Amino acid sequence: MGDQPGPQEILQITPLDALHHELGAKLVPFAGYSMPVQYPMGVLKEHEQTRTRAGLFDVSHMGQAYLKGADAIAAIEALVPGDIANLPPAGVRYSVLTNELGGIIDDLMISKYNGELFLVFNAACKAQDIAHINAGIGDRAALEVIEDRALVALQGPAATDVLSRFIPAARHMSFMTISKLHFGDVDCIVTRSGYTGEDGYEISIPAADAENFCRLLLGEDEVEACGLGARDSLRLEAGLCLYGNDIDQNTTPIEAGLTWIIGKRRREEKGFPGADIIIRQIAEKSPRKRVGIRPLGRAPARAGTEITDASGNIVGKITSGGFGPTAGGPVAMGYVPIEMANPDTEIGLSVRGKILPAKVVKMPIVPHNYYKD
Repeated sequence: MGDQPGPQEILQITPLDALHHELGAKLVPFAGYSMPVQYPMGVLKEHEQTRTRAGLFDVSHMGQAYLKGADAIAAIEALVPGDIANLPPAGVRYSVLTNELGGIIDDLMISKYNGELFLVFNAACKAQDIAHINAGIGDRAALEVIEDRALVALQGPAATDVLSRFIPAARHMSFMTISKLHFGDVDCIVTRSGYTGEDGYEISIPAADAENFCRLLLGEDEVEACGLGARDSLRLEAGLCLYGNDIDQNTTPIEAGLTWIIGKRRREEKGFPGADIIIRQIAEKSPRKRVGIRPLGRAPARAGTEITDASGNIVGKITSGGFGPTAGGPVAMGYVPIEMANPDTEIGLSVRGKILPAKVVKMPIVPHNYYKD
């Protein structure tokens, strides 16, 4: 999700950088930013904190933008396969930007907000996404990139109780909705969403107010600061894709197991890049598929590990892998031929010259705990 910086590259910082230093974060280069990978309590405890109480994540490196104009919906639908026209007011939808071969340029969140569209996309892809969207929308809409707001994610079963102490209306939001709410006299753009598999919120707040807001949240007994390490293990257990690892420009949404993001109308009308290839794969099945994987021993299978069939032939590779604290052992995702994608299929993993046993499992590996009305 971002290359390591070269020796001449100056890392950007988020509005919460001083707070990260104060809290003793271990900071690492990530997508051109200096970001906290963990705090003194460590990745394992931060993961468990989010699963059982609430974790606060700085995701200000992500791209935020408004797409404005009377034809904004038609303009974005020419770039993504999601049904944005039928998204309810204040609704939030996960989708992907596709290329002419059906590959994924990036994944993003699209919300209907105050008559406009509010977009959140990956940090590592920000510049290319902005250029791609601007080129694709022409004069039908205007992309207004937001540069002066932080973005934080409060995730976990206690998130609602905590946030509603400061923003009472947050309690009444439905899952995958957006609302303009107020923290005192500060305007916040709040979505009930996240990328951990848990209930929670992402809060876009003016950069100048972000540190004070986060200090108040962290002052609550249920909340601890959490870094990129825990965010990665949480999303892996939840079966959620990391762009650049699990999905990329050579991967279609169907191969990635994201068929569900393409509604009936879009399948019938098409009109997005790579539509013919993607719709054909829906009808005929894709040659390979992203699957959940459980190594049967204790050794984790990292990204790049080769996957073998029963005869020892290399058939695919791990795209994300590591230890799953909630799962209680190693977990992974990767691509295998479609005929090997059924749960309980036995596979091998080539780790340090040895073929270790593993099996395909249904995703999510740890069940989602999203809020349901």
